[in-house]
Amino acid sequence: MDKKLQSYYESRFSMMATEGWQDLMTDAQGIFDSLNHVMSIQNESDLMLKKGQLDLLHWLLNLKTASEQAYEQLISDSAGAAQDE
Repeated sequence: MDKKLQSYYESRFSMMATEGWQDLMTDAQGIFDSLNHVMSIQNESDLMLKKGQLDLLHWLLNLKTASEQAYEQLISDSAGAAQDE
């Protein structure tokens, strides 16, 4: 794995280990939970707005897991490439 990409992931994981990140995740989960209801949807426009809001919050709430999986895959790919040399 190239050093710039490794630094990118290390910085991301460092950020995600902070109390501020945990606070953000708690707030994002609360907002997600408050929006994740269909009773307030009046029309298709409301539905599309709510879907967009939930999609963005879902991405944020799952960013740590997705980043960890991507990083592990990069490490695995790098190890496999090194063995092939």
